[in-house]
Amino acid sequence: MLVRFVGRDHPRPWNKGLLVGQKKPLQPKHVWSIRVRLEIAHMWRDLALFNLAIGSKLRACDLVRLRIDEVSSGAMVRDRATVIQKKTGRPVQFEITEQTRASLEAWLRILRATGSRYLFPSRLHARPHLSTRQYSRLVHRWVDSIGLKSIFYGTHSMRRTKVTLIYRKTGNLRAVQLLLGTATYCPRTPG
Repeated sequence: MLVRFVGRDHPRPWNKGLLVGQKKPLQPKHVWSIRVRLEIAHMWRDLALFNLAIGSKLRACDLVRLRIDEVSSGAMVRDRATVIQKKTGRPVQFEITEQTRASLEAWLRILRATGSRYLFPSRLHARPHLSTRQYSRLVHRWVDSIGLKSIFYGTHSMRRTKVTLIYRKTGNLRAVQLLLGTATYCPRTPG
């Protein structure tokens, strides 16, 4: 028996026409291009956010929630910081490089006058810190500014950039897992 669906529209798939899947990590030349553009434009918040995103390898939700006291002691930016991840509830430690410390110090000189406890405060009074959506818009703006197609890059590109370079150099997957603070992978043995 043949059944017809007369006058019935098929629902459009949610991902039709969209690019889905993993976002690309940035290449070192792209990282330097973005850094130079932000420095020339004196965009200290964006430069600090970009450098910290690349160096810390934190998820967007953890990066925007960073507090000033987590990365600095008084007027000095720390060499290392530890953050409890929102997703896993586990602590993850990251190194703050000299270049990142310099950009953070420049941003903190401006920020301390506002009295905010968050490193990247929101301009909206209803929100204490930058939203992940706004951070995503900034990432797309940075990528567009150097002539790349921003649809291929996102906030997770910032997280993946440094670990991709480390993995290519060392081939050590476990080291990458530790740097990202992800759960360990234990293959199950049959039986």
